[in-house]
Amino acid sequence: MLDNQDIKSGKTTAFISYFYLLGVLIAYLINSDKKSQFAYFHIRQSLGLWLTFLALGYPIGYFDNWQITASFWVAFGILFIYGFSTALSGKMIPIPLVGKLYQTAFKKIQ
Repeated sequence: MLDNQDIKSGKTTAFISYFYLLGVLIAYLINSDKKSQFAYFHIRQSLGLWLTFLALGYPIGYFDNWQITASFWVAFGILFIYGFSTALSGKMIPIPLVGKLYQTAFKKIQ
């Protein structure tokens, strides 16, 4: 369990990490000095979401169906809002369906 000081110091960095891949990189560089485990948790979540978004978004873009594209955008929008809101509220809750996978896949980011 993390103490309140770690959450407080890493909240801004966790917030920044959800702004595209550039935000992930900036958050990682900012957090390399502070070493906040809270921020690292959200950096891993955000990196996983963005990489999954890019990997799935390219093939889904080839479908000539607005329902498939719209449902893709809505699903990822909900996941990003969920991750973003947990970062702002100071909680370390994994993103549904894929959050635990991201934590294990990117466990070397510390």
